[in-house]
Amino acid sequence: MPKKILILTGDCAEDYEVKVPQQSLQMLGYQVDISAPNKKAGDMLQLVVHDFTTLDTYIELTGHRIPVDIPAAKANADDYEGLIVPGGRAPEYIRMHDEAIKLVQDFFKAGKPVAVICHGLQLLAAAKVLEGYRVTSYPACASECRLAGACWESEPVITDKNLVTAQAWPNHPAWLRAFVELLGANIII
Repeated sequence: MPKKILILTGDCAEDYEVKVPQQSLQMLGYQVDISAPNKKAGDMLQLVVHDFTTLDTYIELTGHRIPVDIPAAKANADDYEGLIVPGGRAPEYIRMHDEAIKLVQDFFKAGKPVAVICHGLQLLAAAKVLEGYRVTSYPACASECRLAGACWESEPVITDKNLVTAQAWPNHPAWLRAFVELLGANIII
C-alpha cells in the first residue's frame, strides 16, 4: 500500500501549487489525496492561475478543476506521511473552518513533514503553529507570519524542523526536493 500525502486546499487555490506537487509525488509512488473543508468527496474545486501584467498586483485566470478525495472533516493526520498547503486565495477562506485549523494543528503536534507555499502560510498563522519557526511566503503574507510569531525571511525556500516553506511556484524544484527529503527519501542524481 503506498504512503499517503494530504493536500489541504479549496476553491481558487493556485493551480500550479496543487497540480505540480500532486503529480510529482504521485510519480514518486505516493498516494496524494486532495482535501477541502466544506466539500464532499467528489465535489469539484476550481483552481486559478495568477499572472502578472502591468498592474501593481497579480490578476487571476481560470485554471483546472480538480475533485476532492476526502473532506477535511474526515481526514486524519495519522493516515498521512505529510501535509501540503498550496497558496492562491484558498488559504484566505479555508482558515475560517475549524476542521482545516485542527488538521494543520494535528500534523504539527505529530511532528510530521509539512510543505507550505505562497499564501498557504495564512492558514498556518490562523492555526497558531508558526511560533518560533523560520519561514518564507509570498511577501504580502510576511506581516501575518511575523504576527503569528515566525521569523519571516525573504528567501525562496526555507526548511525549519518539520516545515518547508516557499515564496511561490517558481520555487517548486527546491521546495519539493526539501519536502521529499523531510519525508525521508534520498534523491540522488
